[in-house]
Amino acid sequence: MIDDERVINKPLIGIAIAVVIAAGGGWWYWHSREAPPSPTPPAATPPAAAQPAETIAHPVPAAASGSAPLPELNDSDAAVTAALGEAAGGSEASQYLIPTDVVRHVVVSVDNLLRQKVAVDKRPITGVGGTFIANGDELNATLDARNFKRYQPLVSTLEKVDMQRVAAVYLKFYPLFQKAYQDLGYPTGYFNDRLVQVIDGLLATPQINERIELKRPNVMYVFADPALEALPAGQKLLIRMGPENEAAVKAKLSELRAAIIAAPLRH
Repeated sequence: MIDDERVINKPLIGIAIAVVIAAGGGWWYWHSREAPPSPTPPAATPPAAAQPAETIAHPVPAAASGSAPLPELNDSDAAVTAALGEAAGGSEASQYLIPTDVVRHVVVSVDNLLRQKVAVDKRPITGVGGTFIANGDELNATLDARNFKRYQPLVSTLEKVDMQRVAAVYLKFYPLFQKAYQDLGYPTGYFNDRLVQVIDGLLATPQINERIELKRPNVMYVFADPALEALPAGQKLLIRMGPENEAAVKAKLSELRAAIIAAPLRH
């Protein structure tokens, strides 16, 4: 399914914008009116490929956090928001970030991107503007390419983000991300492994250059092709953004992936 861009998760600034670009507003389903947010997020079911902490695949590199202690997770919004905003280019990028429960919302959004459903009320960044456009009727419709333009301001902002700086913020605050991931229902899980897994899944999104057919059996538009409709939510988001936007987001995801696994390891 494909949800309204104003109510669904997006990827965040850098991590939020890139992974969760995500995390990704009207990203998962398309319909003509706003859907109410889900009262509770989807149940946390550990992914089949999740690995126990003792078999970490991608240990977090050393972070230049200095001697200052990190805030508690419940009190981290101000510090994380300020650091992400500065790393992601100041006010232009910061305007997209929802400054409440930032770390938890990023973790939930990242974890949901390779699933069929997302937690509607846990988005870390705001939705894109405009109204979804489909050509045709409810049984035989196509995705209008004008929809791709709705994502261009967000993607343009993402392209200016220095992913090395965003990765440095992520690594500095990594213990908070790890705690939020364990609190989500993964007591032996390792969030950095899940983040890399999700990035790899998004990078594997097929690029569709031909016309995309839709249908609308109920309130929401869905892909007419069952193979496309069966894709994870994050992959369907990238397809709906259009080939050029998809390629730009994938390039930034690749930069982020390289940054979070390339630095010297902790000792």
